[in-house]
Amino acid sequence: MAAAAVSAGRAVNDISLLAVSKTFPDGALRCAYQAGQIRFAESYVQEALEKISALQDLPIEWHFIGPIQSNKTRPIAENFAWVHSVDRVKIAERLSAQRPAHLSPLQLCLQVNISDESSKSGVSPDEVSDLAHAVARLPNLQLRGLMAIPAPSEDVTVQRTAFARVRELFDQLNRQGLQLDTLSMGMSHDFAAAIKEGATMVRVGSAIFGNRIYSEGMV
Repeated sequence: MAAAAVSAGRAVNDISLLAVSKTFPDGALRCAYQAGQIRFAESYVQEALEKISALQDLPIEWHFIGPIQSNKTRPIAENFAWVHSVDRVKIAERLSAQRPAHLSPLQLCLQVNISDESSKSGVSPDEVSDLAHAVARLPNLQLRGLMAIPAPSEDVTVQRTAFARVRELFDQLNRQGLQLDTLSMGMSHDFAAAIKEGATMVRVGSAIFGNRIYSEGMV
């Protein structure tokens, strides 16, 4: 991260590392926390709730980055500080209504389907402006920016082109009067390209924890 930031003429302190801990046991998260990591991201609600309970002695900042089903909004609203994967007004409305009053506003990023992949969640680039303005008006939420997972590629030019498109949407929304500050983009294989295109938060999992083994029925 530091090398990519220096190469881009950016300060590494301007980029946050989000450790994607889905599928890994709470002991692995505890080790990462002891090494200085405080932000962790989960994609499966039930698994995340078990870890949140097991690690409640640690002041971890919990981020939800997975697809959101309507029947899962309440535990997300009640237990996470950030959500990166909002792509529908209905989901944002439920998160807003279900956010406990004693908690600070839920920090939100809108997920953009930047590569137009049918297998991925996310709002289309053409619809992101309408969604952003609708979400920004909701109480108990704070719209922070955009998140994207471009189609995987080993070509750095292709990687940077996709991330540049996300940054352009981000800049457009700010020109429209929204005060956004977060570009959540870049993972283990492409975070250097994302940093060069303006990422403020990179989501790294396997490069920290190792390869994942998925179980059936994760929710």
